[in-house]
Amino acid sequence: MIRTRLPALALAAMAVMLVGAPAHAVQGEITSHPGFLAGHPDLRWRALGHEALEARRAEQAFDHFRRSALYADKASQAAVAEMLWSGIGTRQDRPLAYAWMDVAAERGYEKLLIQRERYWAALTPEQQATAIQVGEDVYARYGDDVAKPRMENELRRARSQVTGSRVGRVGTLTVPGALDLHGTKSVLNVGSLGSVTDGSLYFAEKYWEPAAYWEWQDAQWRPADAASARR
Repeated sequence: MIRTRLPALALAAMAVMLVGAPAHAVQGEITSHPGFLAGHPDLRWRALGHEALEARRAEQAFDHFRRSALYADKASQAAVAEMLWSGIGTRQDRPLAYAWMDVAAERGYEKLLIQRERYWAALTPEQQATAIQVGEDVYARYGDDVAKPRMENELRRARSQVTGSRVGRVGTLTVPGALDLHGTKSVLNVGSLGSVTDGSLYFAEKYWEPAAYWEWQDAQWRPADAASARR
């Protein structure tokens, strides 16, 4: 049986798994802009999944989170696990849910490690054996070894398509073919983002350079690193 409507408690539980937008005002304006999201499919599909959750469209949310998961988004991978565990938006499959939470926790984020161990403790020995078996396929498609390069290719492609000055004060940066969350073409006007008038903010390494991007992602999960993530 598939539960297509999300009970309030289940919605709250999944929301805990989703990392919110950065707190810094300028950073938040940049990373939530459609032009930026067009070049960051991990964040775009996660945002669509969260939007579907809030609208109680469970099956759609599940699909969006799986798309985000292809790009190494740990929050979305954890959301898929939670939905599989409870049978919300998809058929309940707890061994598979464990496999998804295991891949979500592969970077050692404490919140996800704790949830993974809760899952494991709740499985029967037979389910644990199944979880290990099905986990091979999950890692083969969604593990960092394959998902990170997939995301890094998207970062490089998106940055190479953006035209406009990359330093100093700029007016409009056009992202050719960029689409917003719902497929509408978008143009990034840096000047329209309030206090964001410096193109170097948009092109900060943490948003586009793979190694720095993963460090920025890590800092969203590790409060001790949050200060460096806002620089």
